[in-house]
Formats: sequence, structure tokens, C-alpha cells
Amino acid sequence: MQVFGESELILTHEGERIYHLNLHPDEIADTVITVGDPNRVPMVSKYFDRIEVVQAKRELVTHTGYVGNKRLTVLSTGMSTANIDIVLNELDALHNICFKTRKVKSNTKRVSVVRIGTSGAMQPDIPVGSFLLSEAAVGFDGMLHFYDMHHAAKEATLLASLQQHFQQGLPIAPYMSFVSPKFLSMFDPHVLKGITVTCGGFYAAQGRNLRAKPKMSDFVDKLAQFAHDNYRMTNFEMETAGIYGLGRVLGFDYCSLNLILANRFHKQFIPNPDEAMDRLIKLTIEKLAAN
Repeated sequence: MQVFGESELILTHEGERIYHLNLHPDEIADTVITVGDPNRVPMVSKYFDRIEVVQAKRELVTHTGYVGNKRLTVLSTGMSTANIDIVLNELDALHNICFKTRKVKSNTKRVSVVRIGTSGAMQPDIPVGSFLLSEAAVGFDGMLHFYDMHHAAKEATLLASLQQHFQQGLPIAPYMSFVSPKFLSMFDPHVLKGITVTCGGFYAAQGRNLRAKPKMSDFVDKLAQFAHDNYRMTNFEMETAGIYGLGRVLGFDYCSLNLILANRFHKQFIPNPDEAMDRLIKLTIEKLAAN
């Protein structure tokens, strides 16, 4: 069995904590809520009945506690799939690698990761303030291209149709993954569903044009016009496809819940984001605690 070297599985000097998250394996739950913003962690954990772990390093803030008998962790990832690469690999190490032997455990766990995040809608009929579950996610970033992830037949068909739709070509080859079946109906009827586009940036990567001219001026419009069977692109953000793709590679269950802050078609932005986010947090905790 492979033994992971010190430069591959990086632990603290005491050998008890994973490097970036600065967590001990006993400090993490099997169900993990991820948020981008470190300041959103206490917005989630204030609904825990009790908190047993508070840890922070850089932008990675972790609270672990209980809602009733359900143990939950809420963890900030920061922005973008580059951070998701670190967070999901270290979550897997915390659950499935023995730090003393540096070997994969004989009985590995199937970790559940649920993202609570913000997003912008690209379709005119998706109102600001609504909640959207990412039924699937398409990644326009490079992170998953470094992993051995295979597309299911339906995903490959959708990607081929998307690439054909962009006749002038795409700036990067996209990848795609559907949500875990475990979560597909858990939040019904409180959420919309659609395909989320995960971008490698916030400005040109999401079709914004300030002083730096984007390479594809019609990128958002072309995405919004895409349709295949009953599927369409609904919203943008910066982490979901990384969670879905790497989650599949690691054998996790995964889901992304998006608060629609903006509608790009109507150029609207929500007037009360904190109140709407609080409602999404309470819905998420209620459903996770009951399942």
C-alpha cells in the first residue's frame, strides 16, 4: 500500500493536523457545509445547538458542532476552484488517510459536501432572491483537467452540444458533473434547478467588461442561448463545478445551493442579501439535520 511522503501529505510539525485547514481528524464532521466568505461561517454556526471546534488559518475558517444529534462542520473555502482543490483534498485526507501511517484507511468514508453560496442568474425568468440548486455544473477553469475524471454519457453529450453551440470555439475545454442523487430532491420545493456555470474569474470570465477588454464579448449571451433537451445554463459562480468534479473523483456526495444575488439579463442586484442568505442557511441546516 502506498505511503504518502512528507511533501505530498503535508502535516503540521506535530504531525496531527493537515497543513492548510489546520484541522485534526477528530475536528471534522462527515457532513460539511462550505461557504466562500469566512464571515459567513458564524452566520451558519449560530444555528448550531452547540459548537465544539473553532479553528482558523488564512481564509479557511472552520466551526464544527451539533444540530440535535447531527454533527455538522461549516468551513470557508475562499473564492475559486483553486481553493476547492486544497479544501476537498484535505477534507478527504482528514477522513480517509491515517496520519500516523500515511496510508489510506481500510474503511474509507463517503463525505458529504454542501455549498451555500451566491450567484448571478443569466436567464430573465430567474428572480433575484431565489434559491437555485445546481442540478449540474459546467467548469470553465483548468483545475479538473489535472484529475482523472470521466464523464458519464449524458454529460459527454451535453458538453459536445455546448461546444458545437460555440462555433467560434471556447477559451478553455469545459468539464461537467451532475449533482449527487442523494441531494437532488432534498430541498424541494424550495429551490429552482438548473445548470450552473463555474468560471475561473469574476470579470471577463463572467462576461464583465470594465477597462480590460474580454476576448469573447458575447460569452454570457451565448451561454444563455444554449439549450439541449430540457437543459439550459442558468447561473454563474466560481466553485460549484470544482466541488462536483473533484467530489466525484474522491467518492464524495455533493450539492451546491445558490442564492441568486443578481440577474445579469435585467441588470438587477438584490437589495437585502443578508436576509435572503439567512433564509437559505436555515433551510440548509433544517434539511441536513433531518437527513
